[in-house]
Amino acid sequence: MAISSDQATSICTHCDRAIPSTNIDLHYAHCSRNLEKCKVCGDMVPRKFAEEHFLSTHAPVSCSLCSETMEREILAVHKGENCPQRIVTCEFCEFPLPAIDLYEHQEVCGNRTELCHLCNKYIRLRERNYHDSRCTGVPDTAESSRATRAAEREHDARRRQPPHEFSRRRLLFTIAITGIAVLLGSLFFQRKTENNQVH
Repeated sequence: MAISSDQATSICTHCDRAIPSTNIDLHYAHCSRNLEKCKVCGDMVPRKFAEEHFLSTHAPVSCSLCSETMEREILAVHKGENCPQRIVTCEFCEFPLPAIDLYEHQEVCGNRTELCHLCNKYIRLRERNYHDSRCTGVPDTAESSRATRAAEREHDARRRQPPHEFSRRRLLFTIAITGIAVLLGSLFFQRKTENNQVH
């Protein structure tokens, strides 16, 4: 509804919209009877669809991959961009794996080497693009090779930053699994010893 600039308006106390003053009473009666403000997002929705709006937009849902709880409307973005269990592809070998494992995998995978057919040198995969952009096809002397390796190391150091919290969690998980394995092994050994003594 377009409101002409010379017409006086009033703000509806229910929906906070500017309404022509001559229609405000009629609008308010209709608005307050039929519309409801969503307590989460503030949108005005028809009363009869308020619960459906909440369930389809704001109701908490769990991610099927990582079990994290969030609003339904951000679930798709979470699964596509933020979920630690979403499947991503290694940039070096194109192997699909959970995002939480990508950093550790690429640390190992990127250190594999391939032969550059132009200069007959073995190049680490993580340095392949850098090398390809500068490779002249002629084997380098030891001096320029050292300078290239130093520049590549500097480029690599800027590119990666280890997630310390992730490493600590991995370590604690490994220690816990090892402890459980030792406990189960000792119980198994104890039962085996008891069975041998009975026979």
